[in-house]
Amino acid sequence: MFLLDKRASGILMHISSLPGKTGIGTMGKNAYAFVDFLKDACQTYWQILPIGPTSYGDSPYQSFSNFAGNPYFIDLELLEKDNLIKPSDYQNIKWSDLDTEVDYGCIYVERQKVFQIVYSNFIKKLPEDFAAFCQENSFWLEDYSLFMALKDSHNGVSFDQWEEELIKRNPQALKICYSKYNDKVTYYKMLQYLFYKQYKALKTYANEKGIKIIGDIPIYVAVDSADVWSNPQLFLLDENLRPVEVAGCPPDAFSADGQLWGNPVYNWDNMKKDNYSWWKKRLEMSLKNYDVLRIDHFRGFESFYCIPFGSKTAKQGEWKKGPGAALFEEIKKSYGDLPIIAEDLGFLTESVKKMLAEVGFPGMKILQFAFDSREETGYLPESYPKNSVVYTGTHDNSTIKGWMETCRPDDLNFAKNYLNADNNSLPEKMMRAAMQSISNTCILTMQDLLGLDGKARMNEPSTVGKNWKWRAKENYISPEVTSFLKEMTQTSKRAD
Repeated sequence: MFLLDKRASGILMHISSLPGKTGIGTMGKNAYAFVDFLKDACQTYWQILPIGPTSYGDSPYQSFSNFAGNPYFIDLELLEKDNLIKPSDYQNIKWSDLDTEVDYGCIYVERQKVFQIVYSNFIKKLPEDFAAFCQENSFWLEDYSLFMALKDSHNGVSFDQWEEELIKRNPQALKICYSKYNDKVTYYKMLQYLFYKQYKALKTYANEKGIKIIGDIPIYVAVDSADVWSNPQLFLLDENLRPVEVAGCPPDAFSADGQLWGNPVYNWDNMKKDNYSWWKKRLEMSLKNYDVLRIDHFRGFESFYCIPFGSKTAKQGEWKKGPGAALFEEIKKSYGDLPIIAEDLGFLTESVKKMLAEVGFPGMKILQFAFDSREETGYLPESYPKNSVVYTGTHDNSTIKGWMETCRPDDLNFAKNYLNADNNSLPEKMMRAAMQSISNTCILTMQDLLGLDGKARMNEPSTVGKNWKWRAKENYISPEVTSFLKEMTQTSKRAD
């Protein structure tokens, strides 16, 4: 049976949100404990957000590389066991004012200090498999490591502000820089080696426990990234390698100005010329990292909204055609049927619906969206197809309790009447409605299981500075939470 055809459930909980004493969730003992919790509660999936190194704004959807891992998730206790650091190198650092929030500014400064100590010990005796790791991943690791070394040498400015010979990747200039910054290049390779060593061990443990990892792939890449710098021909850029147009969403009922994401859009004509090899490499590595792939903004493959570079809002833009189902037909030639979840939220044209039907990937249903009393939404459970993934909310939504506090009174009354609930029972009944729906797959958020309010929201779109910070408290998983989730899973026949 194909993985997503099975009736199953899981929990959305990003690695950064795990508890711990070093400022941010890591791939250490608390990650393994979370896998054990999922197993005990009869879950099948652990869904995480993108794992790439975050740039300005701290969003996992804006990364310096779509192939690299986030060094913040490297567990320091495990490095201690590998004799790369001592307890005194990290245990006395004040990582944040609150254990329930990530302080990214502090993490950025203090992790660098700790990793420099790690590096000084690492290079004294390189692991036997380090060279093999670098060779296996050379198709992205060489460019990424040099890109990060050059960013450091330019005080972190965007690569389009470097010297022209570096922007344009003059071979002789790159060769000189590779030699000049060899130490820094090796440092960034080391961080990727350590990240993937820990990540693969964690994924192996999860899979052995019967837990599958759902990974999240942003459709676009960040403008200031190794992806754009090393493959400029794959994006719509001008002669200075600045975007001609950027991605976003047009104005709608929720946003009068639309959403200006700022990502460069793809040059699909050039991508087609080599049979989408960059996408094939990206998905090939993703299939090694994850058991299931959720692709964000999937409708962008059919048509994508372009906004002139430099615009202040997304009001002035136009729709352009993407590759459609042909991209995935080409990819299937190499990899067969793909375990992909298509994020198909928002307004869908008939041509988008046709593409989704052709590729056959399950789409997403968000239960919070079902209770807009002003219009028919298509998100009420009785309208779901089996080939879908139901969520009460995603990382872009508030928690159920947060939604109750901010939604329109008519929407709240609609939800309570539909679910036969009062204010106290509504969160539980909404989770049960998702679990009991016909959708093959159901994903709940850890925040909702813990009964948290809107302060635990992961992201509020179109805002900066307050997102991606939530962390669970120590000992957050009680026997009652495990028992409740297990009972819901068994009752809805989603347990193995």
